[in-house]
Amino acid sequence: MIHHIVIGVKDYDASREFYKKVLASIDYELFAEYGNSAGFGSPPTVGAFWINGDQEPSPQVHFGFRAKNQNAVDLFYKVALEAGAKSETPPGLCPEYHKDYYGAFVFDLDGYKIEAVHLPE
Repeated sequence: MIHHIVIGVKDYDASREFYKKVLASIDYELFAEYGNSAGFGSPPTVGAFWINGDQEPSPQVHFGFRAKNQNAVDLFYKVALEAGAKSETPPGLCPEYHKDYYGAFVFDLDGYKIEAVHLPE
């Protein structure tokens, strides 16, 4: 299990606002800021995802965030585009991963590939 992830961002303030909006759609919240770092999580796993304005972006990374249902995936995609993300794949089933895998993929402000996914347990 991953304890936390930290990514570098070019514009800390813009990225903080981007992730506040986008991750709120899947019940993550901004829970801490230390200088040019902001931590997001969904209780009880607060601090799972961090951005850092003092590090260089490395967009070859792909992050998948768990969503509670398909509607949350749809909302994630909508909010992400409104917040400035670029679409890679709109919400829908991805049977190449699993018959019930429902996801949406976007590129954030620094080119990181982020995804919301719902997969029934």
